[in-house]
Amino acid sequence: MTATVEARPGPGSGADRVRRRLTVRGTVQGVGFRPFVHALASRLGLSGHALNNAGGVVAEVEGAPAAVEAFCRGLVEQAPPLAAVSSVAAEDIPPLGAGSDTGPDGAGFVIRPSERGGGRTLIPPDTATCDDCLRELADPADRRHRHPFVTCTHCGPRFTIATALPYDRATTTMAAFPLCPACAREYADPADRRFHAQPVACHDCGPRLRLTRARGAGAGTGAVTGEDALAGARRLLAGGAVVAVKGIGGYHLACDATGPAAVAALRERKARGTKPFAVMCPDAQAAARLGRVGPAEHRALTGRPRPIVLLRRHRPGERWDDPLADGVCPGSPDVGVLLPYTPLHRLLFGLPGDPPGPEVLVMTSGNRSGEPIVTDDREAMTRLAGLADAWLWHDRPIAAPCDDSVVRVRADGSEVVLRRSRGHVPAPVELPVPVEPSLAAGADLKNAICVAEGHSAWFSPHIGDLDDLAALRALDGAEERLRALTGVTPRLLAADRHPGYRSARWARDRAGGRPLRLVQHHHAHIASAMAENGLDGSAPVIGVAFDGTGYGDDGAVWGGEVLLAGYGGYRRLAHLAYVPLPGGDAGVGNPCRTALSHLRSAGIPWDPDLPCAAACPPEERRVLERQLERSLVCVPTSSMGRLFDAVSSLAGVCHRAGYEGQAAVELEAAAAAAWQEGGPGYAFALRRPAPGGTGATVLDPAPVLREAVRDLRSGAPAPVVAARFHRAVAGAVEEICHRARRDTGTAAVALSGGVFANALLDEECERRLNTAGFTVLRHHRVPPGDGGLALGQLLVAARAGAPRRASAKPHDPSANGPATDGEHTCAWRCPAE
Repeated sequence: MTATVEARPGPGSGADRVRRRLTVRGTVQGVGFRPFVHALASRLGLSGHALNNAGGVVAEVEGAPAAVEAFCRGLVEQAPPLAAVSSVAAEDIPPLGAGSDTGPDGAGFVIRPSERGGGRTLIPPDTATCDDCLRELADPADRRHRHPFVTCTHCGPRFTIATALPYDRATTTMAAFPLCPACAREYADPADRRFHAQPVACHDCGPRLRLTRARGAGAGTGAVTGEDALAGARRLLAGGAVVAVKGIGGYHLACDATGPAAVAALRERKARGTKPFAVMCPDAQAAARLGRVGPAEHRALTGRPRPIVLLRRHRPGERWDDPLADGVCPGSPDVGVLLPYTPLHRLLFGLPGDPPGPEVLVMTSGNRSGEPIVTDDREAMTRLAGLADAWLWHDRPIAAPCDDSVVRVRADGSEVVLRRSRGHVPAPVELPVPVEPSLAAGADLKNAICVAEGHSAWFSPHIGDLDDLAALRALDGAEERLRALTGVTPRLLAADRHPGYRSARWARDRAGGRPLRLVQHHHAHIASAMAENGLDGSAPVIGVAFDGTGYGDDGAVWGGEVLLAGYGGYRRLAHLAYVPLPGGDAGVGNPCRTALSHLRSAGIPWDPDLPCAAACPPEERRVLERQLERSLVCVPTSSMGRLFDAVSSLAGVCHRAGYEGQAAVELEAAAAAAWQEGGPGYAFALRRPAPGGTGATVLDPAPVLREAVRDLRSGAPAPVVAARFHRAVAGAVEEICHRARRDTGTAAVALSGGVFANALLDEECERRLNTAGFTVLRHHRVPPGDGGLALGQLLVAARAGAPRRASAKPHDPSANGPATDGEHTCAWRCPAE
């Protein structure tokens, strides 16, 4: 984001000495901006002062006109690395004369105490420990040697410790730790790297580490502190224990990632099934043993946000000494790797001379499966009881829960954020069109809410699945913090149209007479991609929205959608053919049943030689057959995610899913193994609507399934079937976009929805569409899945006028076929509004 200085003339400017007041807005608190202003003014020989207020940083400078102009330019051009200046408003005011701003130390430029009041500024995201602090951490001669909380102006926690604005030590969770004389001198010294660094501390005045062992975990339950706590935690991890480690945004559950028994114990205690764990390595060189690390992956691993980076696993036969236990990420094509981003993490791996410890650590969110991350120390002792053998914690409170972010690096070197949290929030997303103060509730899975006003939107950290009361409480807290830190008071609310979504009920309960606009799920996905790519909505795009579940206009479960869409409306151009989804959402955990339903719809018998049929016992198949014949608890679905599940089971890859998306993840892993030699793709049948009709084109997967069955019976291995299926989906996207361009004249294609977290599909679609001359819009800073849905909800709700629904009549969800295809010119208000 760039800014220019907007000056307003004022009275009384002289020719030899001028004074100017500047109000700087953006991410300018907690990033060393006032110390930077102090240094810049002092270097230019200017007097004056700077202070924080709730709107940003206000500076007054006085001196020679040329020096004042240089100061104004430098505010934007030389800002600190963590700052993001969005605007600078300047006003000439009467000079006060030399000596008028002299501080108690004789300085001509001073930093004044912060002012309270209204306004808006931005707290920066938490940032990984900088190189200077890491050098001090490892230097036996430095007074912060081995200090687990070493930080400075350029690094460390910000968002997760902020309790209010303006951002000062008194409005952070460091307020309870008075500075010792040595730290106070650094804090007050303009020449020091810790000048006005709010989290600054040392061994004498900072937070304290503690290690508490669970009953029955050896050596008693009493807490040990400081260096003894750290050494004890390292011994426990090396011995195969599970340790709950308090980070800056919440607790992690850590264990030795190279120890099969430790990994298995953590997996069993957390009831995680086979869902992959993320791991932490001491450095990028160690990460390269686990997955492919090119220059772009190296930048992602070592950058300031320090997210979990999904690295593609090494191919069989590549000579890499991968030390991970098999249970860390079974069946996944990727391994999620992050590097230490706090001093405590660095110390867990040890400094030179320390006893050897684990070379790779599992670092998974500190919670029970399905619950929000734990941040409170007392809750950690209860909610993580039975999961952890010990707790390595400290007494600095966490103000804002914040899970680790997750990113993937694409083949072109660009990044896509799959989970937007620590290191990214609360950095704003710039909007291409202004919106009134708004709040969007997002989805029920991978929930993240969003507030917006004007040209800026702010996401909450990742909240997760809204399955229980704890998640809804986390949602309440996230909304309160967003409003407090952004100053947005929503006048409009937006939510998903699904009648059973908890997020929509949550929004309705908080509407309080304000308009609540309900937005179709896949429309929101496409609007999110449009907004992130800077489209103002004046022209529609071809929106390809592929995911697992979204409530359709006809009451069916959508998920394989091609829309002609703008912010103000959409038309369904094409969709995957409807098939019955046995058990509805409850049946998602059984890909083999979904496969059998697809085979039945395609007219393919359930012969026992097919892996999906063999995976279903005879009695289960008989019950399923009766269920499909009578349409009992069978919701029609056009979901592409469910088709991936079906092919995964058909190919013998995954028949029962222990976590959301497992069958598709494992199918991608199989396809990756044969991508280079997998052969041509299968082909969907595209059924056009009748001449003169208004319906949508149907993508029929029956030919794909028949070809896959033929391949399997001829002995083709599962990876070949998986690769040919991926190419079939990409080919269908290319063909339907060709037809849409011919029919509508639109050549911009937005790819969105959780299915596009699949790297093979995402990149194959992008390659084909680019080659065909389309402008391809993909996600980068906003997740393509439901974690980015709130952004699209905001834009659609802002554009919506009087609510109007264009689809014909309510659809009976128990029927196997679709009702009239939907077409919306806008979102609509909830009937209760």
